[in-house]
Amino acid sequence: MKFKPLSLFLFLWAGASLAACLPSPRPDRPRGYLVVALESHPTHLDPRYATDADSVRVSALVFNSLLRPDAHSRFQPELAESWQLVDTTTYLFRLRKNVTFHDGRPLTAEDVRYTYESALDPASRSPWRGPLQTVKAVEAVGAYGIRFRLRAPYAAFPESATLGIVPAGTPAPGSVSETGLIGSGPFSVEELSPGERVVLKANPSYWQGRPALAGLVFRTIPDAIVRALEFKKGTVDFIQNDIEPDMLPWLKGNTDASVTTHQGTTFQYLGVNLDHPVLKIREVRRAIAHAIDREAIIRHLLKGLATPATGLLSPEHWAYESSVPGLPHDPEQAKTLLDRAGFPDPDGDGPLPRFKLSYKTTTLDLRRRIAEAFKEQLGRVGIELEVRTYEWGTFYGDIRKGNFHLYSLAWVGAIDPDVYFSLFHSQSFPPQGNNRGRYRNADLDRLLESGRRRLDLEERRRIYSRVQKTLALELPIIPLWWVKNVVVMKPGIEGFVPYPDGHLISLKKASLSTGRSS
Repeated sequence: MKFKPLSLFLFLWAGASLAACLPSPRPDRPRGYLVVALESHPTHLDPRYATDADSVRVSALVFNSLLRPDAHSRFQPELAESWQLVDTTTYLFRLRKNVTFHDGRPLTAEDVRYTYESALDPASRSPWRGPLQTVKAVEAVGAYGIRFRLRAPYAAFPESATLGIVPAGTPAPGSVSETGLIGSGPFSVEELSPGERVVLKANPSYWQGRPALAGLVFRTIPDAIVRALEFKKGTVDFIQNDIEPDMLPWLKGNTDASVTTHQGTTFQYLGVNLDHPVLKIREVRRAIAHAIDREAIIRHLLKGLATPATGLLSPEHWAYESSVPGLPHDPEQAKTLLDRAGFPDPDGDGPLPRFKLSYKTTTLDLRRRIAEAFKEQLGRVGIELEVRTYEWGTFYGDIRKGNFHLYSLAWVGAIDPDVYFSLFHSQSFPPQGNNRGRYRNADLDRLLESGRRRLDLEERRRIYSRVQKTLALELPIIPLWWVKNVVVMKPGIEGFVPYPDGHLISLKKASLSTGRSS
């Protein structure tokens, strides 16, 4: 396929024209606030409902959890002073006694109990219900002890302890403005303008010490070119990943940007509706996988900022199965698989397709260009692909409801391999989990159930090796690539440490040099 990147002139002309039509950024940026550009507006800040990457990253700056993964994906105590596995089905956490919510109330075991029980309530429709289904009871042990009783041994429970804690009595988002959300984290919510920006201010009473930054402004700027131009103008200070790869050379040469890249754990995949009469056929899914030229897309559209993926877990993960083969670009093999599946080409190399599918994506320019690459590559093997673009909220809503044939999303930062349960177990259809393609496999279900019950690391490694081999054969989702993290910052920003999963939690330790105006 011949990729046709837009020229820099067209980038800047189109971006400048679009920027001129948008509302001007508010001139009242308080001194000491860092402005972060986001591609998509967070859908929820309430940690019981935050699932998309931007929501999770912003929410983590407002709310604390019992445990928090560090930059190496190891769990560290946060609200918990200590924690222990009492027996195979009981965890006991001791809370820090010096933690208060943003309104001054002390954070106690009752708040932790309420947070988890509200997420477990079927009426809440919290996406945490699936990951927490092994929890039998949550009990306050005095004011600063919390006990979790599990239905069965659950090796991945520490990851369940990363749910942000809300004050007891906090209702579901549908009945309260998220502007009024109260957490215990380093920043509190100062302003929430839907679709426009989220403003956080430093928590002066934060138990780990007041952040050096006065606050953070998260501006939602859907267009990548406009984000780059706003950065050049000085109205944006920080962009992570939400930058057009074609713009990076220009940013390096025409602004004072500091641009760094880091290996990430974000996994981009092609989602498949397995209830569709064509896509439920394994040979069709494998044909699609071989029709896609990952290397070409990474080289021409992503500018090398990704590596082809074999599955969810990256090679650095302790459970990664290195023997799982890749999915090389092989159009002839794709055609053979389609023939075998009962979809012969009706007119040889003529224009008539074997069948038609739709592909949903967002209106963002890079996503549209990747979609067009998919369309051309699948067209070469006889699959007609209709590309449908939507604003983020509509797109994500359709995906959660199962209203799609094909789509592409990313899974950010798998820590424990039990994440496979949420993605592929037959009990994990939304809203209980993230099995959006409605995959059903009784043998895999048993493996996933066994993997979460076994506490021995080597035994779990063997189980998840089988899981990865099964998924590589079945392809309920089609692996695309692992994304590299790109951080673009203005000079004078110090103390930010990038996380492989793209988390922004280290902004609580970031500062602006004294010589920098803001």
